[in-house]
Amino acid sequence: MGLFDALRRRKGGKSRENKGRPGTLRGASAADTAYLDQWAASHRGVEAYVEPRTTVTETTVVLVAHDGEWTRRRIGSLDAAQRFGRKRSIPVYEVARTGYPKRMREYTERQRVLRKKAQRERDAE
Repeated sequence: MGLFDALRRRKGGKSRENKGRPGTLRGASAADTAYLDQWAASHRGVEAYVEPRTTVTETTVVLVAHDGEWTRRRIGSLDAAQRFGRKRSIPVYEVARTGYPKRMREYTERQRVLRKKAQRERDAE
């Protein structure tokens, strides 16, 4: 018995096979794909940017709309992302090769400025 085994058992009887335990990577789910599907359908000019798997994160895809708004979810693999894109007529790029689009960075910066402005207004009240 390891030093922390007793503590792990007390946390609710989660088994070693539980994919929700800390330190394990969670793969893409049907809910992730459904979310991406819905998001792509509700935005114009969507492109997909695939981020490779790392030691911390599974393969992910970032969907970027025409105005730079974006969202990120897990996807099974580069092949899964390409199938997703083909099915929806969305171009798919590999971030490692192309980088992120400028409009995505600009959108993120605009949102940051708006959040700071809203915070200053709340603080002034």
